[in-house]
Amino acid sequence: MELHDVWFVLIAVLWTGYFFLEGFDFGVGILTKLLARNRPERRVLINTIGPVWDGNEVWLLTAGGATFAAFPEWYATLFSGFYLPLLVILVCLIVRGVAFEYRAKRPEENWQRNWETAIFWTSLIPAFLWGVAFGNIVGGVKIDRNFEYVGTVGDLFNPYALLGGLVTLTLFTFHGAVFTALKTVGDIRLRARKLALRVGLVTAVLALGFLLWTQADSGDSKSMVALIVAVAALVAALVANQLGREGWSFALSGVTIVASVAMLFLSLFPNVMPSTLNGDWSLTVTNASSSPYTLKIMTWCAAIATPLVLLYQGWTYWVFRKRIGTQHIAPEAAAGAAH
Repeated sequence: MELHDVWFVLIAVLWTGYFFLEGFDFGVGILTKLLARNRPERRVLINTIGPVWDGNEVWLLTAGGATFAAFPEWYATLFSGFYLPLLVILVCLIVRGVAFEYRAKRPEENWQRNWETAIFWTSLIPAFLWGVAFGNIVGGVKIDRNFEYVGTVGDLFNPYALLGGLVTLTLFTFHGAVFTALKTVGDIRLRARKLALRVGLVTAVLALGFLLWTQADSGDSKSMVALIVAVAALVAALVANQLGREGWSFALSGVTIVASVAMLFLSLFPNVMPSTLNGDWSLTVTNASSSPYTLKIMTWCAAIATPLVLLYQGWTYWVFRKRIGTQHIAPEAAAGAAH
């Protein structure tokens, strides 16, 4: 296997890790409006991801940096062609981080409610737009002979990409609901399981349609295996959720995300951005990659740094592994006081 193929796989792994971790992160943010009934419950939801949300975003930074270094042509075409949607995602992630940090800085109800609303929208919008972006990456966009995107912003919101956006939105919400059931106690835990069932059924219908569409357009036998795993894992996650096996449900919803992302990258390879104007103008792992020397240096750096990052992040989740409920929220915090 050539180094550019290795780095295509590594970038796929990074995006998979990002969607697995930030997926439930976004889902919990969306649930602050859909599930929580009062301020203490919203605080419980925020506290479930409070220690980990910023660490989850490291996967996005690493995926973007790896793409820039390993496939500069891919990075240039992607970020210039998808400039506005990616800018919206970036702004949302910035505002979201500020909202988490500033929500409890003042005790006024309006202050906290406004930041909670910001958390909801800045979780929902990226969850949708990431699906739109990857729908276009896999489905193909208008790239000319110079490897430049020549379409418009409106071209990015085509039926296939919009369906992809709905899939990531509902899948992340389902992932967040089962994570909430896993991390909480009391009434909110039970309601999270009920909501997970409803959202999961919608997700199953949308995901099956999107994955079958992808398979019909650009799939092969390997991507078909990933499709079957994704669908089977989602069904099993719903069953586990109904049986009250929250740990299994969360793990299986994670497998659904992993298998779905794997299918997209398997359908994409050896392209990294197909051209809908002319197949010869598509960006591939060969014509979009950096020099072999650059890839070699990157491989050594990744081999040293990646295990350290995984150990640290795993330790963080272990430290904050216990369930929480409204009884763990201090009275002054529940009333909205700064603490």
